[in-house]
Amino acid sequence: MKRLFDIFMALIGLLLLSPLGVVVALLIKIDSKGSICFCQERIGKEFRPFYIYKFRTMVEDAPEKGGPVTFGDDPRITRVGRFLRKTKVDELPQLFNVFRGEMSFVGPRPEVRRYVERFRKDYEEILKVRPGITDLASLKYHDEAEVLGLAGNPEEEYLGKVLPDKIRLAKEYLKHSSFFFDVALILRTLLKVFHFDMLRL
Repeated sequence: MKRLFDIFMALIGLLLLSPLGVVVALLIKIDSKGSICFCQERIGKEFRPFYIYKFRTMVEDAPEKGGPVTFGDDPRITRVGRFLRKTKVDELPQLFNVFRGEMSFVGPRPEVRRYVERFRKDYEEILKVRPGITDLASLKYHDEAEVLGLAGNPEEEYLGKVLPDKIRLAKEYLKHSSFFFDVALILRTLLKVFHFDMLRL
């Protein structure tokens, strides 16, 4: 049922949101040089690598200008990129990942290879399912960049505190995973994005 839901909703989303995608693409091209989409390897179900898609929110040569973790008022983020990140519109291209079966609407957020290898034993349990666009950690760390911006060493903070907590929440999700639990998480995510979230983790 979950996979059928993913396919159907991803297809509907791609069709309905395509006009928005065109507008966002134009804004990105007007705002800064570079590609429209950001593509990066992530590790998926059963440790199979795939490429995740997002609308580009940073300058073209961002990797050469800073570390792997984005935080606070990172100067690499473009003007349009800040809006896309705040509204989570940058995540829309992941509907392609869902449609292709690399991701689900709900599931543990996919990580880069080196972070997965660092916590491999934990991910042996977590990656029994497809990674998702949203999950419990996405709700708790909705403002992750701002949280990391307060740390002296953002990557150290991420690896030492944030990622272990995300792993804990991913395991918590696996314990309660069901179709109705997934629907509830999707609704809570939408409420969070539109600043109407009255619920707590």
